[in-house]
Amino acid sequence: MILTIDIGNTNTVVGFFEGENLLDSVRIGSDRIRTKDEYEILLRSLFELKQININNFEGGIISSVVPSLTSTIVSAAEKIISCKMLEVGPGVKTGLNILYDDPKEVGSDRIVNAVGAIKKYGHPLLILDFGTATTYCVVDRDKNYLGGIIAPGIGISADALFTKTAKLPRVELKAPNKFLNKNTVDAMKSGIIFGKVGEVEYLVKHLKEEVGIQEAKVIATGGIAKLIMNSTDVIDTYDADLTLFGLREIYEKNIKNRR
Repeated sequence: MILTIDIGNTNTVVGFFEGENLLDSVRIGSDRIRTKDEYEILLRSLFELKQININNFEGGIISSVVPSLTSTIVSAAEKIISCKMLEVGPGVKTGLNILYDDPKEVGSDRIVNAVGAIKKYGHPLLILDFGTATTYCVVDRDKNYLGGIIAPGIGISADALFTKTAKLPRVELKAPNKFLNKNTVDAMKSGIIFGKVGEVEYLVKHLKEEVGIQEAKVIATGGIAKLIMNSTDVIDTYDADLTLFGLREIYEKNIKNRR
């Protein structure tokens, strides 16, 4: 059994694989204040809740965009499963040709998503991850990772309206029934949700044109993706577990060479 952990800015997702099958996954907050001991207690509790036998793990892999949390969670996980965790970063084989000015600048989550998407859906691809930030990643016909776009996530936009204005309230992230609204809450929802839909449609259109990959599949992941998909047809597939599958694929690419 393989342990996969993806540390994001808001949430950390933990998955358990038996071969290519994702047995289960859990989501916890990415709390920078928790200690290694606290994360160990939390992870052990989650494993017990999901009836995961820690003696069955043969290894694990982790990706992180929160450097201050990486070593803390790695140490906690390694103590529990008694195996060394592979960390996604420089020197780790991904199978991607990363055509970035400085490949080390690319967030590990973006690389992991690309590896998982190529494995499951082929290429060319556009991969949209609706997390704390909204990221757009492009993979061409030759499996080259060309780069992409980073935009504020919906949560950031909603929080900015609330914190940077005197009278606007915090609103639920839910699309209103129409574009034009006559109350403040629905007007904000329309701007936040439909504004993001407009961004997605515009950027997907122009990314495909700029790279010349009109046939590229558009894969979405992240918690808010379903909300956006309900209002547009430019996204082909939603894959909630894309990052975890990408982690497992990278694990296999690296560990097989050591066996």
